[in-house]
Amino acid sequence: MIHLIKTYRRETAMFILLIILCLITIFNTTHPAVEAPFHSKFLLQGNLTNLTNLIGMYGVFSIGVGLVIITAGIELSVGSLMSLLGVIFFVLVNPTYSGFELNHWTAAGAIILIGIFIGWFHGICVSKVKMQPFVVTLCGLLVYRGMARVISDDTSVSGGFHDFGALLVICEGKFLGLKAPFWYLVIVSIIMYIVLHRSVFGRYIYAAGRNELATKYSGVNTDRVICAVYVICGFFTALSAIMFLFYTSNVSPSVHGNFYELWGIAAAVLGGCSLRGGEGTIFGILIGTTVLAVLSNMVNLLGLPSALDYVIIGSVIFFGVFLDMMGQRIVDFFKRIGGSMRKAVDPKVGGTHP
Repeated sequence: MIHLIKTYRRETAMFILLIILCLITIFNTTHPAVEAPFHSKFLLQGNLTNLTNLIGMYGVFSIGVGLVIITAGIELSVGSLMSLLGVIFFVLVNPTYSGFELNHWTAAGAIILIGIFIGWFHGICVSKVKMQPFVVTLCGLLVYRGMARVISDDTSVSGGFHDFGALLVICEGKFLGLKAPFWYLVIVSIIMYIVLHRSVFGRYIYAAGRNELATKYSGVNTDRVICAVYVICGFFTALSAIMFLFYTSNVSPSVHGNFYELWGIAAAVLGGCSLRGGEGTIFGILIGTTVLAVLSNMVNLLGLPSALDYVIIGSVIFFGVFLDMMGQRIVDFFKRIGGSMRKAVDPKVGGTHP
């Protein structure tokens, strides 16, 4: 147990913070008329169902963003891509917008393929063309949002979800009292845990993030690894886009998905992913996502201004990067001290031997 805590010290700290936040929210939202444990609004079944639903939807694409960060990359176009995919979906299934109508399963498959293609395009630009991930995905943020607004004529689009049958059940159905997105997050997390922590490909991801050049010289095709990670991120973004479609029932292209990319980055950084690359875990990303969701829920239940969500996300990213840099400097400092002490004890250490 102690070894696990030392190995996952960031994740452990965030888990303790999560428990503290839950306790604070529970005991600051009590009301005698509330029929829930401790008479807390936080523990109402409806609130917990909605909270886990949001954790599921945000968590799926946050895992994709976290994988990109582990490779020392960044993904800034997630929210805009969701807006574009949402508009395309409604255009495909509603003849009012396009003049033709596709089966909703075909439309869902189409936007997943588009998400994968865009992820592949980002990966090629970063790995093969050697463009900066920041530049590639920042341009994507602007282009995809603009395309969504042009295609929809800058108006909200929606469709008749009552006709979607099984797809609606798959995206909004419940199992054991929890909505489908939460269970999709569980499935995605298990799969990606095996991929990242129990496979050769996962080791390549970490290695490419720590030192891409050294990893390439060791015989690993880092271009393929990085491109594959962006493809995975595009796929998860498309899955989340479908879930958000059925959650919101419409897409307003100018605001749909706003700041979702920052949510994903904040969740990854909060969960222990270093923006320098080479560090992070699936469990940490899940903890980071849950912490952000609980903080947002706490702001809502306490009646605080909703704009505090952005303050929280910005603060998380800032202090996450700051603490990461300070932690690295402290580690480097103690390494230098340790080296100096070894030289003092044994003058031959670091020197030449006759």
